[in-house]
Amino acid sequence: MNLPKTARAAVVAEYGKPIEIRELPVPREGELEPGALLVRVDVASICGSDVHQWDGMTQALAPAQLPIVLGHEMMGTVVAFGPGPREDSIGQPLKEGDRLLWTHVYCGQCQECRVQHTPTLCRRKKQYMRTNCERFPYLVGGFAQYCYVFPPSGRVRIPDGVPDGVASAASCALRTVIHAFDRVGRIEPHQRVVIQGAGPLGLFATALANHAGVSDVIVVGAPEARLALARRWGASATVSVEELSTAEARLARVRELTDGRGADVVFELSGAPYALAEGLDFLRPGGRYAVVGQLGGPLTPVQAALFVRKQATVLGVQSADIGQFWKALEFVRRTASRYDFEAMLTTRYPLDRINDAIQSMRAFREIKPLVLPWAER
Repeated sequence: MNLPKTARAAVVAEYGKPIEIRELPVPREGELEPGALLVRVDVASICGSDVHQWDGMTQALAPAQLPIVLGHEMMGTVVAFGPGPREDSIGQPLKEGDRLLWTHVYCGQCQECRVQHTPTLCRRKKQYMRTNCERFPYLVGGFAQYCYVFPPSGRVRIPDGVPDGVASAASCALRTVIHAFDRVGRIEPHQRVVIQGAGPLGLFATALANHAGVSDVIVVGAPEARLALARRWGASATVSVEELSTAEARLARVRELTDGRGADVVFELSGAPYALAEGLDFLRPGGRYAVVGQLGGPLTPVQAALFVRKQATVLGVQSADIGQFWKALEFVRRTASRYDFEAMLTTRYPLDRINDAIQSMRAFREIKPLVLPWAER
């Protein structure tokens, strides 16, 4: 395939400053390392952590090497292979023209990868949108026309029938929620689930809980348009943080909805600084709490005695491994007739309007906006 010498990319050179559109070198086919791929990015969706990467909030959690190509939630079409087998991480054959999702790089050689089997905690991981874009292979983020898939990156072919935008959203939001459900373990249909947050993570979690047969799924969040979609996807009740503006009022409502017992399982998927303490209050004694959305921000006061009195099981969840990517795509493929996943997708932005897109996401005017790197202004 004839590839251009350069490709356009959205680059963060300084935290909180306008994102620049730069021309970056496209690795030539002979430059691709064994096991590497070059992918044309067809759609990249915007995640809340893209906003926090741009404003610098996540720097303490995962330092970046500025300048960077922003974006880590994307899908694309394979255009070139480095030397080696042409198959994805689960053994499916790959060819040019196949659609693909791919992971950050986990080394596969550290104790976290090999002994603990927790590659998302890899001490030597390399992440898209946190890797310097002035060095080879340059195209190391989602908001660009091409992306380099590192040799160790997990990769999985997107099934036919899964739309590009939904596949992109599955590559971060849904696969992370799948990881959270895997960590929490089986949820019985009679148990009560509270989901904090009505953004993409919370909406996907609502669909997963509903699909698992849970009849009492309570979503706490805002605005009303997101809560309405949560109800369409299986929420039995919603609690608006705009209508019930105090923690006391929300706790009273959750207790009312759970017959005074509290939730068997709580998922924190909002990222709101106050949500952790509030979620512990929602939890029944002996319950399980998965914390996913907290990526930085101010310290949060928590009553430590609640962990003891409730014998709470609290589980932190970060990112996902390739198995959860595959599960995410399979969930979308198998349930598309039940859940209108494309209803989550909001405005389509060309790459030139990336600053507008980030600010719109930051202001909660969007649920899941899409960046189309090849679209005209």
